[in-house]
Amino acid sequence: MSRVIALLRRLAPASLFTRLSFILLAGLAAAQYLSAHLTIEERNDASMGAMIDYVESDVRTAVALIDRLPHAERAAWLPRLARGGYRFSSGTGSDGPPVRAPHSARLLASVTRALTPGYAFTARAVEGGPERFQVHVQLSDGQPLTVDFRPRRGLPLSPRLPYMLAGQLALVALACWLAVRLAIKPLRTLAQAADALGPDLRPVPMPEQGPSEVVRAARAFNAMQRRIAAYVDERLRILAAISHDLQTPITRMRLRVDLMDESPQQQRLIKDLQQLEDLARQGIGYARAMHGLLEPARAIDPNDLLDAITLDYRDSGADVVFDSQPGEPLVTRPGALRRVVTNLVDNCLKYAGQARIVMERSAEREALITIRVLDQGPGIPEAALEAVFEPFYRIESSRNRDTGGTGLGLAIARQLALTLGGALTLHNRPEGGLEARLVLRALEAPPAP
Repeated sequence: MSRVIALLRRLAPASLFTRLSFILLAGLAAAQYLSAHLTIEERNDASMGAMIDYVESDVRTAVALIDRLPHAERAAWLPRLARGGYRFSSGTGSDGPPVRAPHSARLLASVTRALTPGYAFTARAVEGGPERFQVHVQLSDGQPLTVDFRPRRGLPLSPRLPYMLAGQLALVALACWLAVRLAIKPLRTLAQAADALGPDLRPVPMPEQGPSEVVRAARAFNAMQRRIAAYVDERLRILAAISHDLQTPITRMRLRVDLMDESPQQQRLIKDLQQLEDLARQGIGYARAMHGLLEPARAIDPNDLLDAITLDYRDSGADVVFDSQPGEPLVTRPGALRRVVTNLVDNCLKYAGQARIVMERSAEREALITIRVLDQGPGIPEAALEAVFEPFYRIESSRNRDTGGTGLGLAIARQLALTLGGALTLHNRPEGGLEARLVLRALEAPPAP
């Protein structure tokens, strides 16, 4: 039984729309089939009852007429007295077992009433069908007469009946489709509202209209969005405030350390203060990436932007190269894109001492570009490729004073990539080193003023 249930689960359609449509259509089709079957059976029973009443009087009259006709004229009258369900013939007929078929038994009871008590007769089931039987009657002059019955289950069906049933099933299928579509529409609206919730977690109101259950769910969803946004705002404000307030005492401590005599201890304090300053600055940057206002999108040449970033690094003596691929402009947020690429390049320079930027355009769609930032460093363990995007997460090999960082650079880069409508992932290169892959799609350009 469990295997059957597992098989049904695997064969079940994935979408709720298809499942509900199939269930409703199958149920209504089964109900229609049963209704038609019962209607036809009732119709056949009614027609059989009418035929039995007719056969009783008709057989009584026909046998009496044949019995009174001269022997020489009987053969000519037998075909005239034949009916659709039975015919008359002279002779003893065929022998067989007793009549037991249900319709034949009902018909035999009517024949028995018609021939009793005037005539002696026997009834036998014969070959030719499950309901076929013969009644062997002995007329008053001793001549045998056979009545061969071929009962019909009911009246013939109209040739238009299959088309009418198919039309009814089509109407039922259309009604099911409309009903399920109306029932599923609020779920689709809810899914669209949830998908529209951006990385800044700003509420996207769901329309509060429709049936009472839908309105109630929409109100609860909108209230949930507002609560989530309020909780996130509060925590980001706390993070930004702490990071900002830390800068003042750090600056005072830097001034005091600078006034100290030069010594190894002074240098250690300066490095510690630099780490605190970087942590405070990165904390403010992370809060702005999560909570700041989105930069307006505009059309730029990504090749020019990446080339300018590379030249800035090379001017400062960093080993950064860029492989360009000219193409059409891209509608995006240039400030956020610059910051993402800068964070990725800084990460490469920190751990590998060099970086290579490669931009590729999709052969099918000009609106899709891939920016790859490559290095030849030690790479990252496969288990940590996704975890390093978590705020303040650092792998064990980076927990040192020179390359430890704050654990916020990649988290900020991914948040900004989401605001660009893109996806940022990390991959270990087969030849060694790490690849940061940023896939971007064109954003919608703002309307012209």
